Amino acid sequence: MLTILFHQALFEGFFVDEARVDIFDATLINHSLSYLVSPHRICHFDAPDSVKALGKPITPAIYTPWSLKQMLELIFFLPLNLIPWVGTPAFILITGSRLGKLAHYRWYKLRGLDKKHTKAEIRSRSWEYLWFGTIGMILEFIPIFSLFFLLTTTTGAAMLAAKFEEELQEQESAAVTRDSSAAHSVPSQNSSHEEYHD
Repeated sequence: MLTILFHQALFEGFFVDEARVDIFDATLINHSLSYLVSPHRICHFDAPDSVKALGKPITPAIYTPWSLKQMLELIFFLPLNLIPWVGTPAFILITGSRLGKLAHYRWYKLRGLDKKHTKAEIRSRSWEYLWFGTIGMILEFIPIFSLFFLLTTTTGAAMLAAKFEEELQEQESAAVTRDSSAAHSVPSQNSSHEEYHD
């Protein structure tokens, strides 16, 4: 399994990362999130589809950062597979959780979040990332179809980001509505305590 993981990491990091960036960005554009993509790459919005609308990136375009730390973590948890029954599922859950978080590395970069705010949002969505990453990892381990599922998982990550974006917009809209209501309620409360003097 270590050989499979090693080759998969190299393959993802050096051969298909650019394609995954394009798939992720095109999917965001399809979900009316071009305002996230356009500050980071040239976009041709008169193109017939979102893929052809993608121009050259003008900021670093990385889908999943590859690091030695990531490989060392995989090696460290690999012996879990030697434990009967529970070892392999535990290994997949642990590594899948990390995979789920990394799937939105591009999204957080497009939004310009710093490390502190990125970690806070990741913590708030830990369950979503656990299940998304675990399912994605299982699919990517299927022989022959691993590349296909690697790319479809990228599309799924962008769709999940679009869902989170919609939720954030709803929260911001609700906050604005509450602030507006509070601002209008203050004068009415003050006026109710005014006294008339002839």
